[in-house]
Amino acid sequence: MSELTRTPAWQALIDHWHEVRDLHMRDLFREDPQRAERFSLRHEDLLLDYSKNRITAETLGLLLDLAREADVEGWRERMFRGERINFTEQRPVLHVALRNRSNTPILVDGEDVMPKVNAVLGRMRRFTEAVRSGAWTGWTGRRITDVVNIGIGGSDLGPRMVCEALRPYASPDLRVHFVANVDPNDIADTLAGLDPETTLFVVASKTFTTQETLTNARTARAWLLAAAGGREEAVARHFVAVSTNAEQVRAFGIDTEHMFEFWDWVGGRYSLWSAIGLPIALYLGMDHFEALLAGGHAMDRHFREAPLERNMPVILALLGFWYIEFFGAETQAILPYDEHLQRFPAYFQQGDMESNGKRVDRDGRVVDYATGPIVWGEPGTNGQHAFFQLLHQGTRLVPCD
Repeated sequence: MSELTRTPAWQALIDHWHEVRDLHMRDLFREDPQRAERFSLRHEDLLLDYSKNRITAETLGLLLDLAREADVEGWRERMFRGERINFTEQRPVLHVALRNRSNTPILVDGEDVMPKVNAVLGRMRRFTEAVRSGAWTGWTGRRITDVVNIGIGGSDLGPRMVCEALRPYASPDLRVHFVANVDPNDIADTLAGLDPETTLFVVASKTFTTQETLTNARTARAWLLAAAGGREEAVARHFVAVSTNAEQVRAFGIDTEHMFEFWDWVGGRYSLWSAIGLPIALYLGMDHFEALLAGGHAMDRHFREAPLERNMPVILALLGFWYIEFFGAETQAILPYDEHLQRFPAYFQQGDMESNGKRVDRDGRVVDYATGPIVWGEPGTNGQHAFFQLLHQGTRLVPCD
């Protein structure tokens, strides 16, 4: 048995599961008319109603006991303090610094990272305002009408999701497109409807060596140069980079003044909050991008300061843990009913599965418990006429949010 499964809280949860595993949701609500209120949390404009989960007050108490025995509070504080909690790569995990609107110092090896974070945000503001105002033009002097983000993984999923989710706030003068698949049909179909004179490419690759991203970027470069009569100087007017490899960026033909950096303490699945969010800022405007950062910071503060029993991220994590470990659920469905959130399941899929896709603990010992579910999903209304049949009448337990 692992250290976690030997804890008293784990053993208590096993006993408790045997007592509640056959409880029906209808019975839980009938026995407690105040259940919805009792199992809900509010924070600013957010409401988390988790009453429709197969739990009782005792379940929640036992799950919180396990969280405390696993020192969730201590590890949370280590993350915010910039300690190297990514043991595999010996790095801090500091996406919270990217959206730290309070500017409270966050130290990595004794250095406050906030001045560098704010400097990049300042450069993003100057550049995005120039593009959106028409001050930045293509090589022929025409203003930019289309932005194409070329990335993969977190460099694509996060910005793509946010641009779709917040499309009502977008500029009517700019369209945004995303290319991630190395299948040439992806970039060919995207370029087919665009004008080289008015298209700006954002190439997102920390090392500027990512094979799929650079293959697509070279295709876009060749397309531009064919239209520009081979004039290499056109590249610098139509390509910018989100990277840290100035040498490779310069060799591609991009002016390093328009290379926006981020840091090795930013995991790809959290990178939309960094300069990887440049297409978001171009599409929505920097004011809206900073409002997005402020929303993330508000939840970071809640996560750090709220007691575990009133903590939205902690409660949601414990519910997922309850289903996976004790009910044996293997998947988690994410079913947004807002059409603008149609890309959220794919974004969340990476966030959860890349984070929890491990088979050893921090000390390198193989674990004897499930480390995460298979996350999947689609917009809910269409799903009702597709796969809900299995969810309601099939033989598998599938938690749904």
